[in-house]
Amino acid sequence: MIQQIYPTPYHGFKYELNKDMQVAAAHYIDHPQAGKCQHIHGHTYFINLTIGGDHLDELGFLVDFKALKQTVHDRFDHTLINEDERFSSNPPSTEKMAETIYELVETKLQKLDNRPTCLQVFVRETPTSYVTFRPKRQSYE
Repeated sequence: MIQQIYPTPYHGFKYELNKDMQVAAAHYIDHPQAGKCQHIHGHTYFINLTIGGDHLDELGFLVDFKALKQTVHDRFDHTLINEDERFSSNPPSTEKMAETIYELVETKLQKLDNRPTCLQVFVRETPTSYVTFRPKRQSYE
């Protein structure tokens, strides 16, 4: 268990679901200013997804935890992130990882009948460094 306190996004939804997972993966930042990060190195990323919504599905779920894990963990665990098609033109920084995970999860969620939405993605790269990605929205309906 990760046992981490995450920043909480403001929202007006009835339900908030959080899914934690760990992903062991390698990456590199192909740029001279990246210093040591230019070289292939690995992390055990700790990821938290925050999902919100007002309606549950026919099973009483906002979203199935397994579907979230398949979308993120199964895609990135034990990989070289640079080889993922989403990073063919973007360096896989922690910021871009968080944004990419958001896009993958939100695309999956918007296909569900009860229309939950991803409120934030938290990615911890090291014990002392993390990124939180929240999409800009006018309001939550």
